Amino acid sequence: MSVKVNIISKYKGQKLPTGTKLLIRKACNATLKFEGLEGDFEVDVTLVKDEMIREINLEHRNIDSATDVLSFPLGENGEFDINPETQAKMLGDIVISVDHALAQADLYGHSIERETAFLTVHSMLHLLGYDHVNGGLEQTIMREKEESVLEALGLAVNKI
Repeated sequence: MSVKVNIISKYKGQKLPTGTKLLIRKACNATLKFEGLEGDFEVDVTLVKDEMIREINLEHRNIDSATDVLSFPLGENGEFDINPETQAKMLGDIVISVDHALAQADLYGHSIERETAFLTVHSMLHLLGYDHVNGGLEQTIMREKEESVLEALGLAVNKI
């Protein structure tokens, strides 16, 4: 299995820790490995400020507020679009608000690395078809998967 993670930084603000892009790539890989997926995959991750994620949220979801992360899956029911040049399965797009990630890391008392990894894993699970909108069992399953992947990355809650 290989994953091409295209990271686009449109974030202009506080300097992110060295290794942030590598951490995002590791989080994407760890999520696919945890899910037992095989083959080649591609995902785009864009880092933005709150203002830009608010605009994207309004345009695509008709919600006029900033959020921490948005996911735009290209697949459905385990079927994904294929990049004709690479034959890789295109998972979709992830947009992370670095402003939100920094604030939430502070709020929850953990590192920006853990928060960035959490948001990446969370969105990867959305790209793979998981959801938590209705809460209940689906939300519990998703949270358990997130923590398992973070633990595999050495970023479990109890280790921070």
